[in-house]
Amino acid sequence: MDGWIVQGVVTTGIYCRPSCSARPNPENVRVFENVAAARAAGMRACKRCKPDAVDVGVVRHLDFQSPLDAAALLAFFGRRAVPGVEELDGDVFRRSLRLEHGPAVVEIRQLSTGDVQIGGEDGVDPDQRIGVRLWLDDERDEAEALARVRGMLDLDADPDAIVDALSGEPLMAKLVADAHGRRVPGAADPAEIAIRAVLGQQVSLAGAATLAGRLVAAYGEPLANPVGAVTHSFPTPQTLASVPASAWAMPASRIRAIRSLAEALASGEIVLGPEADRRATEDRLLALPGIGPWTASYIAMRALRDPDAFLASDLGVRHALDRLGLDSRPAAAEALSQSWRPYRAYALQHLWAVAS
Repeated sequence: MDGWIVQGVVTTGIYCRPSCSARPNPENVRVFENVAAARAAGMRACKRCKPDAVDVGVVRHLDFQSPLDAAALLAFFGRRAVPGVEELDGDVFRRSLRLEHGPAVVEIRQLSTGDVQIGGEDGVDPDQRIGVRLWLDDERDEAEALARVRGMLDLDADPDAIVDALSGEPLMAKLVADAHGRRVPGAADPAEIAIRAVLGQQVSLAGAATLAGRLVAAYGEPLANPVGAVTHSFPTPQTLASVPASAWAMPASRIRAIRSLAEALASGEIVLGPEADRRATEDRLLALPGIGPWTASYIAMRALRDPDAFLASDLGVRHALDRLGLDSRPAAAEALSQSWRPYRAYALQHLWAVAS
C-alpha cells in the first residue's frame, strides 16, 4: 500500500509511508487515506521517508464494464517495461506521461478485497475496481491523464459484445469461455509505441526494452519529480528524428526505419490515435522503409485502437496454433481469423495466452 495510504503514529504525531524503515507499535498507528487527511489530523511528515515529497494529484477507481482481467494487462505492460519510463513493482504498474501542460507519472493497480477503500462506493465489487494515482505537474492535465489510462486498459470495450461475436467460431468459443475479461492493451503514447514496435522487430521483449531504455537514457527528458524507477519521459519523435545515424547502435536498416518513422510523426505526415483513419494510416506506415505488415498491424492494434487488427505472421500466433493442432502458416492463420471479425485483436489476446 506504499503510495496509496499514509500511516500516522498517534504517540509522536508523525505520519509516514508504509515502507518507512521506522517500525512503530501497530496499536499506535492510524491509517489515513492520503497526505491531506494526515495533515488535517494535525500530524507532520516524517523526515526519514518524506511522504509529502511528491504531492498526489488524484486517487480514484475508474469505471468500466466487467469482467476485466486487469492482472493480465499489467503483466503485459510489465514484461515490456522500458527502464526509466515504466516499471512493474509487484502488482503496481507505473509509467511517465507527456501531457498538454507538462509531464506526469501514473500508477495503476487492481484493488482487491483486502485493500483500504479510497473513495470507493458501498456495494461495488472491489475486484472490479481499478485504482489510479497521478502525480501531475499541472492539475489541468488530470482529465487527459485519466483518458490515457482508459485507453491503456481498454476500459471502454464491451466484453459481452466481444464474447458473443467470438463465440460463433468453435475454436475461439472454447478459448473465451473462461476468459471473458481479456482486453487489448493500448498505448499511453501512440508515437512512443510506434517507435518501440520498430525497435522490437526480430528481437526478444527483453532486448526491445533494453534498446528503448538506451534511447531514454540518452535522449529522454528527465522528470523533475521521479517516482520509483520512473525517471524520464520517452524521447519525442522530434528528438529522435534529429539523432545522427552514428549515435545508433543497431543495423543500418533499423536506423533508417526508426528515423523515417520519427520524421513522419514529427512532421504530422502520420498521426496516430483512435481518431485517425486506420486504413489510410496503415498504408502510410507500410510505405515507410523497414515497416512491414506485422509492425503496421501491431501499431494499428495498440496506437490506433483497431479492434480488428491481426498479426497473422506473429510467432506467438504460430506457437498457439501449433499447440492447438492447427495449420500455423501465416496464410492459414489469416484465413482462420476471418471468422473472428470484427474483433480479431481480441482473438489475438486469447491466442497469445495459449502460446504463453
